[in-house]
Amino acid sequence: MESSRYAKRFHGRLVLVTGAGSGIGRATAGAFAAAGARVVCVDRNARTASASADLAKVLGATDAWPEAVDVADAATMERLSERVLSAHGVVDVLVNSAGIGMSGRILDTSVADWRRTLNVNLWGVIHSCRLFGRQMADRGQGGHIVTIASAAAFQPTRAVPVYATSKAAVVMLSECLRAELAQFGVGVSAVCPGFVNTSFTAAMHFAGVSEQEQTRLRKRAVDTLGRRGCPPERVAGAVLRAVARNTPVATVTPDARLVRLISRFAPPLRRAVARLDPPS
Repeated sequence: MESSRYAKRFHGRLVLVTGAGSGIGRATAGAFAAAGARVVCVDRNARTASASADLAKVLGATDAWPEAVDVADAATMERLSERVLSAHGVVDVLVNSAGIGMSGRILDTSVADWRRTLNVNLWGVIHSCRLFGRQMADRGQGGHIVTIASAAAFQPTRAVPVYATSKAAVVMLSECLRAELAQFGVGVSAVCPGFVNTSFTAAMHFAGVSEQEQTRLRKRAVDTLGRRGCPPERVAGAVLRAVARNTPVATVTPDARLVRLISRFAPPLRRAVARLDPPS
């Protein structure tokens, strides 16, 4: 089991995971718990945050606590950072897993669509990195920050341009933060999976379509990922490896590796793929 390999590394360490109520976030909290870490499970839904904290204890966490917080709210995140510091100490590993999906062509999107997506996918990461990264730097004993990005960060697309933009931004944020925090012994990683089988797509917003079409597209996306997506536990294992090895950018699935390879070595092909019509 992936977690058992890192029990010595993470036992007793304080790990905070955003978006821990489901999907990759819950699997990641569980993986650190199985390695004996102390886990703070952050989610905007108090019920799912509590469920993940309870599961973490069952899986072997030294201890676990739920926190119901909206990562997009700067003031609430600041209070969370102060509360965690006071109650548990400086976070050793921060995992930014909170995120939302957004599909639809740019000309069909609204300002509200962009704000909704960027507030969670980008600003939520900025808030937590600034606050918990500062605490790690001030402590002077190292630490690690992981952000769950996406293969979409490497490939222009007509299908999910808003989402892809947000994920490309957090990859660059991670690279910049890695350079800045290296002097404090704090590592930073961006973990980029491709298709993952979670409930993420069930809540995805599709711009420019009717509610009936929203329902149809969500069902189709869920069915497709059920067949093609990797389990979130695989991504969680990649997170533990990225922290242990201090990997700058980690791709998880074959499709993610292929997309990144094309983006680096075949830019014309990357742009040609971007022009293809997205699936209906």
